[in-house]
Amino acid sequence: MLGLVLLAGITVLFVTGLVSYAAYNPGLSRVNDMTPDKGLLGFYLFAWPTGPVWLYRLTQGVHVTLGITLVPVLLAKLWSVVPRLFTLPPARSLAHALERISLVLLVGGGLFEFTTGVLNVQLDYVFPGSFYPLHFYGAWVFFAAFVAHAALKTPAAVRAVRRRRQEPNDLVAPRPDAPTVSRRGALGLVGGGSLLLFLTTVGQSLGGPFRRTALLAPHGTADPGGGPNGFQINKTAAYAGITAADTHEDAWRLVVTGRTGTVRLSRAQLLQLPQHSASLPIACVEGWSTADQWWRGVRLRDLAALVGYDGDPPDVLVESLQRHGAFRRAALRANQVADGRSLLALFVNGEELSPDHGHPARIIVPAAPGVLNTKWVARLTFGDL
Repeated sequence: MLGLVLLAGITVLFVTGLVSYAAYNPGLSRVNDMTPDKGLLGFYLFAWPTGPVWLYRLTQGVHVTLGITLVPVLLAKLWSVVPRLFTLPPARSLAHALERISLVLLVGGGLFEFTTGVLNVQLDYVFPGSFYPLHFYGAWVFFAAFVAHAALKTPAAVRAVRRRRQEPNDLVAPRPDAPTVSRRGALGLVGGGSLLLFLTTVGQSLGGPFRRTALLAPHGTADPGGGPNGFQINKTAAYAGITAADTHEDAWRLVVTGRTGTVRLSRAQLLQLPQHSASLPIACVEGWSTADQWWRGVRLRDLAALVGYDGDPPDVLVESLQRHGAFRRAALRANQVADGRSLLALFVNGEELSPDHGHPARIIVPAAPGVLNTKWVARLTFGDL
């Protein structure tokens, strides 16, 4: 039973993980590619669409919530087979030896993927190196072992479920201790644990009044503060090293570069350009998301037109005032630039952006991962990347 649940659940986790990685458009530019030398492992990459606007919110919400929900199932499965991991002799034949080696990769890879995933959700980066390549390559190792193991064991699992009322002889202990819990009780305990984790996690993806139920998620409390800028963030201006001197109207200029050269625009000059609005959420790789917010600013395709791209706009490299840390630079595909809802936002919910939400200007793109919605934008470079 546990194996069949993991067979379905881990397959969904792997697919949604690949989808999440594709959403970063790593094939677009090296600044987006967090997994160098991926080779054939990048075969699935495609241009990430801009609609529906809740697409990444859904796929990553499923990935994170399902992963946490499966933790009790994984632990119970490992607990149920621990004695078999130490049976002697370790290898009775070549085929048995290969199966045992695959178990090392399966158990080790499973624990590694679930541990790094949970730590990332909790914003606890205690592991060495970057989360992105560690989780990416670990997923391929784990899933390869998982597929091999599933091919060997799924027929036996199906047969066992069909004969679940019969006691398999190989599971009868020769000198059993006094009964403690039945198998039905054990399954109920695992199912109850998974349900509890689901109920205390899923609210961070649903947002709104459900956010308060996500007790185990960093973004599971009520929205911070109040007013138009009172919604969740990952990175404050102070954390990013952004000061008032950097964003003061006398100092800050947006540098836009393209086919016909470079223009420098103050915030006042941006306000003189045609303004457009879009209702869009922010969804992050940790599985949390906001409700739709009303953003207002200049369309990216209008900024591209200022530097010589009157027709179909090209890709764009976005650079932030942030001096250190990941994703202070991000690349967007031409289809994202061309979408009329993709904005250099100056306002949110009718009010100027707060420093923590990216004042004086930030990117907001439909269906894009949160880290690609760059805050404190300083430079836009249009062209094929």
